[in-house]
Amino acid sequence: MSEKQPETMSVAQQIDCLEDKLSHCRQALEELDFKLRREELTPERRESLEREKNLLATKAEAYEKELKVLRRENRKIVVLSAAIVLLVVVVYTCWTM
Repeated sequence: MSEKQPETMSVAQQIDCLEDKLSHCRQALEELDFKLRREELTPERRESLEREKNLLATKAEAYEKELKVLRRENRKIVVLSAAIVLLVVVVYTCWTM
């Protein structure tokens, strides 16, 4: 779990938060890419935007990796929950027979 996220957040909330961050990051990348392609820029400004673009791409990649880990954890929780429900149903069925 990231140091920035409180421990009280559920995995689903963490996933939502990261998806929002990733969305904003991708939007910023698109805007930067548009500026780099369409605007007349000085070499210094172009280099600055390229560095910013690389930083955003790195951040987006980190978000994607963290999302992958959280989704895997979420799948484990769902499987465990389903197993517990199935166990309760089996016990209830055996108990009532």
